[in-house]
Amino acid sequence: MDRAGGMPPYRQLMLQVRDAVRLGWLKPGDRLPTAREVVAASGVNQHTVLKAYRELELAGVLEVRQGSGTFVKDSAGTSAGAGVLTELQQQLENWVRIAHQAGLDDEDMKALLSAALARKVSKK
Repeated sequence: MDRAGGMPPYRQLMLQVRDAVRLGWLKPGDRLPTAREVVAASGVNQHTVLKAYRELELAGVLEVRQGSGTFVKDSAGTSAGAGVLTELQQQLENWVRIAHQAGLDDEDMKALLSAALARKVSKK
């Protein structure tokens, strides 16, 4: 959790879960950690975790099964294969390393990525 940023912790947690589903790290049927487990691992308030899980349930991403836990419901992941995602992540990490060496900070890199996405760089 980025405590210095302006985004509330529950939103950060929601985005982490959504990204994990999108990237295929979490798949439909996968059980999420309990709120207590998340609290122990991250130090966020239990109500924060429950709020994030509830919002994701309302959005159709998660399903709460009484007595069993919270499970991934949504399969709105990427259609790219695991190998492609791994290669792209390696390329992106290399780009971040080069950008840091060039003196860019995280906000500079986010701005560059946002600008590239806004231009909707054409698919090849």
